[in-house]
Amino acid sequence: MSSQSYRSSEGHHGHHGHTGHMEHAGHAEHTGHPDPAGRAEHGEHTVSGTASWATAAKATLHCLTGCAFGEVLGMVIGTALGWHTVPTMALAIVLAFLFGYSFTLWAVLRAGVGLRNAVRVALAADTVSITVMELVDNGVIALTPGALDAHLSDWLFWGALAFAFAVAFVVTTPVNRWLIGRGRGHAVVHRYH
Repeated sequence: MSSQSYRSSEGHHGHHGHTGHMEHAGHAEHTGHPDPAGRAEHGEHTVSGTASWATAAKATLHCLTGCAFGEVLGMVIGTALGWHTVPTMALAIVLAFLFGYSFTLWAVLRAGVGLRNAVRVALAADTVSITVMELVDNGVIALTPGALDAHLSDWLFWGALAFAFAVAFVVTTPVNRWLIGRGRGHAVVHRYH
């Protein structure tokens, strides 16, 4: 391998420098990476510390999927058992965090990371996102007249829940974009893809 080829591949994969990196096809405008490991997916590179909206939306959707699964399960269990609002919402929030973290944890474990490090990655990747999402969607449900007293068979129960998730997605996506652009949030998961 010539020294130029070595510098080019080292500059792209190891990020010890950008000598030869700018010659790589399609990277003439490339100036930075969002994640600490320096390996973002092609087509989702950042410039000047900002992440693309598509990257942020994917991260938010990933987080929302786990949260929604846990939260719906908690609401269904609490409502079916006739629990009052506070214990039902508490169960839903706990399960939202549990399932939200577990989706990331599962993906990182599949990449061959040990359990202790995988837990750290999941906590770093999802804590802020899940917290914002839970504050927003539970706030929307609490402010929707009659939603807290609705039963599983009521359209209001499911309609309020769906609306709350939509609002949470819209509010959390810019938060994730900001985090990813600074190498935090879901940016820490990129090295394991």
